[in-house]
Amino acid sequence: MPGSALTTGPLGRISELGVTRLRALVIAAALLGVMAVMAPAGVVQLGLAASATTVLALSGIMLGISHRQKRRRNMAFAVMSDFIEKDAALSLVTDADGKILSMNAAARARYAGGSGATLAAVLRDTFANPGGIIHRLKTTADTEGAAREDIATRKNHMRLAVHVMGSDAYLWRLETMAERGTTRGPDGAGLPMLMVGRSGAILYMNDGARSLIGHRAKTMDRLFPAGLPVSGEVAELSTEEGTLRCLVTEVDSGAGRRAVYLLPMAQTAQTPAGSWGAFETLPVPLVLITPEGRVQAHNRSATALVGSGIAEGVHVGTLMEGLGRPITDWLAETLAGRAVQHSEFLRLKRPDKEMFVQVTLNRVTENGIASVIAVLTDATELKTLEAQFVQSQKMQAIGQLAGGVAHDFNNLLTAISGHCDLLLLRHDQGDSDYGDLVQINQNANRAAALVGQLLAFSRKQTLRPEMLDMRDTLSDLTHLLNRLVGEKVTLTLSHDPLLQAIRADKRQLEQVLMNLVVNARDAMPDGGEIRIETECTTLTKPMQRDRVTVPEGQYVTVRVVDQGTGISPDKLQKVFEPFFTTKRTGEGTGLGLSTAYGIVKQTGGFIFVDSTEGKGTCFSLLFPVLEGASMPAVKPTVPATLQAPSHGDGVILLVEDEAPVRAFASRALRLRGYTVLEADCAEAALKTLEDTELNVDLFVTDVVMPGKDGPSWVREALKSRPEVRVVFVSGYAEDRLNNDQAAIPNSVFLPKPFSLNELTETVHKQLH
Repeated sequence: MPGSALTTGPLGRISELGVTRLRALVIAAALLGVMAVMAPAGVVQLGLAASATTVLALSGIMLGISHRQKRRRNMAFAVMSDFIEKDAALSLVTDADGKILSMNAAARARYAGGSGATLAAVLRDTFANPGGIIHRLKTTADTEGAAREDIATRKNHMRLAVHVMGSDAYLWRLETMAERGTTRGPDGAGLPMLMVGRSGAILYMNDGARSLIGHRAKTMDRLFPAGLPVSGEVAELSTEEGTLRCLVTEVDSGAGRRAVYLLPMAQTAQTPAGSWGAFETLPVPLVLITPEGRVQAHNRSATALVGSGIAEGVHVGTLMEGLGRPITDWLAETLAGRAVQHSEFLRLKRPDKEMFVQVTLNRVTENGIASVIAVLTDATELKTLEAQFVQSQKMQAIGQLAGGVAHDFNNLLTAISGHCDLLLLRHDQGDSDYGDLVQINQNANRAAALVGQLLAFSRKQTLRPEMLDMRDTLSDLTHLLNRLVGEKVTLTLSHDPLLQAIRADKRQLEQVLMNLVVNARDAMPDGGEIRIETECTTLTKPMQRDRVTVPEGQYVTVRVVDQGTGISPDKLQKVFEPFFTTKRTGEGTGLGLSTAYGIVKQTGGFIFVDSTEGKGTCFSLLFPVLEGASMPAVKPTVPATLQAPSHGDGVILLVEDEAPVRAFASRALRLRGYTVLEADCAEAALKTLEDTELNVDLFVTDVVMPGKDGPSWVREALKSRPEVRVVFVSGYAEDRLNNDQAAIPNSVFLPKPFSLNELTETVHKQLH
């Protein structure tokens, strides 16, 4: 059934062989168990029983591993399905047997009810022999990772492509060539093409070929009475209106078939190879290139695609890039007939926008002069889809890396800043070492902020959401923003008088606004104005923008507008990537906008950017209005009088597997007068609590530890000591604890890295 396939996921599902092996292990275990019971008492019976136990244990381990693999592969399948969903081409995901696991919207509209069927079955109405085509492409893809084939049908010219997406999953894309502009132009006249079989019979003629020849031909010898043409050379073509000189190009289409393209030449015997004649009006971008790599001629379609930079005598290396080696080497191999790859994907060096082309080279010879004709195809859409998929995988990998590394960094920073706090307690400002200790402490805090940015990007930082009025938030932040922008830049605020409340973390939202204002300031080195505008926006229908759908509803919109240098179109789509920056080395980490993106998305909002080079940039933030909430009442701020807490009355059980963190926390709490019992794991803590005469007032425990985690051992300990309060500490985000913390009464969360005062204040509040 389709549901079973999707449950396992298409990326590397457990193969039938793996399932068979698991079943074999279980059956073997059962047989050994039976033999152990039936065997006579003695060594044989003991050996069989041990073997049965071992096989059962191994099968359990393999089942556990397979379950974890299923979860990871299902996540990857969800990411891939999201990216192919909006693809204009028909996209389908199948397993190794051709069973359809998933289809995008275009495929579902074309093949209703096709999910769960085989690919060959749904393509039966499209191709005459889909099974052979699918097998041929799949075999090539298993070797090279991807494959494609252009197939002529009665209605049009189709392209079927396949990409290997895992050990037993394949992504298939089916598109009509006319939709990509490769064989048809705006007027509907395509490049003349014949599909020829093994025997020379013409299997198919497109509209362009019928229009050129004037009738439906059956064999090649009828069209070329002077002899069959040679690919890459000019031949005499027989038409209804007489003989026509054409450049003939053949492309292998598999299964013994070949596609023959006819390019009409100017009709004078003295016409040189560089004279294009009818080429100018063809809807296919064509460029004639000399062996040295310079443009000899080009048609109008090539000018429209490549841009105004293309001209006679210009080297193609100045027009496109991305081959990885000199383009002249590729041309030389094509002219010598040694080219392994006749088609390559290259990036155009257009200053106005980022575009990719598929370049196919064909050797042509006329009057003894060899040259190369390049057929260009706009591949921007395909490369964009590929880049989106790769970017998604990269972002997921960086997010996982950030979340895992942040835990270890937070432990190190807790130990560094904590022991620095202990040293500061023994030095006053007049001490010669005091300044050095302050520097260590400040840099540790900067490192902690950097880790926080990584967690914000991966959306794994701990948020403290509250009801906010953006007017009050910006008002509190104005004095700091004015200091950030400096004297050359003017900061202007404009508010909607009917602004409504939102729910967000005030501290994180302030960081987003500061990042945007600092970037705006840096974009205006000569000064200017930065405007921050807020307004209420109501969407009556979903808004589609930047591959994102904003649901209908009410939103608070915040705009940060500058008059700076702007962002070029090719860089605009990369601004939210981590570590991407347009600033010089040492001036930025490239984490500011990626952090802002992570915070806004984790808050449930949206962020967009509009920019025009030389005019400025506008960042728009949309936050959903908090339904049914009235604005928080403005309370007069009364300076809090901090009194020294009365520490020193309590017994604390400290459980921490990181020795440096445990040493710092233990010393900090003892300095405040508390009695501290230490344990390096949950098992040791429970062993300590077996002493019923031991009185413990508070548990301070790490969340993630080897063996039992923090919430697990605390729940077990609270069965016999229900009155004990708990402080959970962790370098991971609080979402690792949310569900468990809700089930554990009288518990609070303290994120790492924490200072000496933060630890002791939290402990004091829990005890009192």
